[in-house]
Amino acid sequence: MNEAWRLTSGLGHEAQHREPVLVAAREAYDEAAGRCLPEGLWNMPISGGLGTWPGLPFALLFLEWEAQYPQEWTQHAKAWGTKETLIRKLAVGGHGEVVRARLVDLVDLVVQRAYRCKDREYVRVARAVDGAGLRDRLGRARRSDDPWAQLHAGYVLWLLDRPEVPNTRFVWRTWLADSGGR
Repeated sequence: MNEAWRLTSGLGHEAQHREPVLVAAREAYDEAAGRCLPEGLWNMPISGGLGTWPGLPFALLFLEWEAQYPQEWTQHAKAWGTKETLIRKLAVGGHGEVVRARLVDLVDLVVQRAYRCKDREYVRVARAVDGAGLRDRLGRARRSDDPWAQLHAGYVLWLLDRPEVPNTRFVWRTWLADSGGR
């Protein structure tokens, strides 16, 4: 694609975009990118509801990859905006059991690691999949030996009990100060 762009750059904007070499290169690039992360998640319209969206397994894979292998994900697929958008789209009720279980796993993974960009958005998912299974896992994280997991799980549990409270940096700092980190 870049080579075709370079070869046709002297044609002028209008002519360049009509040049068959560049058109073919762009089509090949788009076709290949559509099977890669994160590009394969861009321009995928959700129609018929999230549960029937063909991109759902791909979206979950993308988020699981970031949660389990953050360094590899950062090197090969870093796209914070895509991460944020997917988390927000998935933070809805009514998921089937398989998707719900994977989202609970994601929340559990995220509360047990150091904060990464856009992780705060997972509170939305926690609220959408709230239930005994999630609360049990957050309770285990709260009782773990890991200070970050203790704090993060405690905060998420606190927010789950207060659905009217927004998840903002101010609320996080206030909660930390009021709870003494506990």
